[in-house]
Amino acid sequence: MVPSRASGGRGASSPFEICHLKFARGFTLIEMILAIGVAAIVLIAVNMAFFTALHLRDDTADMVDAATPIDAAVTFLKRDLQCAVTPTNGTSKILSGGFRAGNGINSVGVSDPVQIEMFTASGALSDSLPWADIQRVTYELKTPTTQNANGRDLYRSITRNLLAVSTPDVTEQLMLSGVTSVKFSCYDGAQWNDTWDTTDPTAVNTNLPLAVKVDIQMSGNANAQPVEIVVPIDSQTRTNMVLTAAQ
Repeated sequence: MVPSRASGGRGASSPFEICHLKFARGFTLIEMILAIGVAAIVLIAVNMAFFTALHLRDDTADMVDAATPIDAAVTFLKRDLQCAVTPTNGTSKILSGGFRAGNGINSVGVSDPVQIEMFTASGALSDSLPWADIQRVTYELKTPTTQNANGRDLYRSITRNLLAVSTPDVTEQLMLSGVTSVKFSCYDGAQWNDTWDTTDPTAVNTNLPLAVKVDIQMSGNANAQPVEIVVPIDSQTRTNMVLTAAQ
């Protein structure tokens, strides 16, 4: 006689109870080790991707920070050259001025030799300043004040008061640091010239060049390509001297 469950004996378990006992058991040690290993591999992969993204972000930020001063300097150079006014050719005209480019140029009020001197209509008009938009602008390299700095500093010097009877006030603006060299080349329609001077009445070049090429070599990498821009100049005149007709 088989004892029944009502009489307290051990009877056969139902299918539901067998299934419940089967799935109620815990994970084995091997399963735990495998799960931890898989989780560790996933975390390592995520960590590598995260630090790669951080490294890429830092490199991009450094490139943007390095390019920002160069972009600003190029913007000023283009505007000054495009707004250059017709030269005087040794005369004393008011709304015009000389254009000089080359090495060892001395400009009034600027202590260091300049690479280019021009009169340009890029001045900002203001109610608080009694100056016109024509100003004298020079670009020159100066020795940096910071010790152990690489290269030299490129400055933009501005003179607003062109009718000053004494030494004019010159405002200096730092454009770039870490510059090895800067070179201005002027195009006369046939070739590029390293020098250009319209201030001498006997000068060969009595007008503005057709275009100006600027080469800026940055320090730190001698094999790096220079920053090069070519700016066309549209302000041209056939002559800037008064012609007298033969009687």
